[in-house]
Order: sequence, then C-alpha cells, then structure tokens
Amino acid sequence: MMTVPIVIDFEASGFGKGSYPIEVGFSRRHGEGWCTLIRPEADWQHWDIHAARIHRIPREILVERGKSASLVTEQLNILLAGLTVYTDGWTQDYVWMARLFDAADRVPNFRLADLREIITPQQEGLWHATKHQVQEDLNISRHRASNDARILQMTWLRTYDAVRCHG
Repeated sequence: MMTVPIVIDFEASGFGKGSYPIEVGFSRRHGEGWCTLIRPEADWQHWDIHAARIHRIPREILVERGKSASLVTEQLNILLAGLTVYTDGWTQDYVWMARLFDAADRVPNFRLADLREIITPQQEGLWHATKHQVQEDLNISRHRASNDARILQMTWLRTYDAVRCHG
C-alpha cells in the first residue's frame, strides 16, 4: 500500500546562476505544514524582480526574519531524518537545497526525489485538472513554499485515489 508522500518546495531569489533559496516548506503525510524563511548569506546577492512578484517576499523581510542556513538545515535534518521527500521541480530544488546545505557545511540526511517517480501515467492524465480543482478547494491566496507543497500533495492523493477507485 502506498503512503501519502511528503512534498517539499523551495521559493528562491530567482532562477538560474546565482539564485538561492529564500523559503523552504513541506507538507507531511497527514497534511501538517512546516515552513521557514531563509536569511540570505553574505554572498547571496542575486535578486530577480520577476521572481519577487510571484513569491512577494521582500529581501528585507528575509534579512530581518529569516533563519540562518545552519538553523534551517538542522531543522530539516531533524524533521525529515531518513525519509524520502518529493518535489515537482527536482532539478532546480536540488540546486537550491545543495546551496543551502553547502552554506551550513552540512549534508541532508533525507532523500530529495522527483515527484514523477511516484506518478503513474494514469495520474499524469488527471494531474492538471485535479491540481486546478485542489487550488480552488484550498482557496490559498499566498504563493508560499508550504502552500505549494500542500497543493502538490493533495493533487497526488486525489489522482492516486481516482486511479485506484476507477482503474
């Protein structure tokens, strides 16, 4: 029997070279969310105004309220120890996670995996419409890491159940 996957998401300063994580959040197996802002390291200077329009987190708030890379990685390692966590943007999220853990001189003690590893072709066929419905049902207005993780997790769960029930 498949268990509900833990889904993680990163918000970042932008895309591509020089970008860094500004927020990380995940949704646990029973839907409980965890999220934290990340204070930029001294050499993390890249800031993309287009990305900022999406996540709406001012850099000043990160500096003021964000947690250090050391504290964030410690918390992630405690909360996710030995688990596999899934992301829908593995290529980019892996880079941001690596940048975060490198800054703290730590290694993750959990596995980051591509959500596509556990999505069947039947689920994939239902994904877009189901995700749209989940977004409407949850009525989440803020584009934040834990919210995005919850949307993905619920989409996975609903498509999994639909395929299982209707074959």
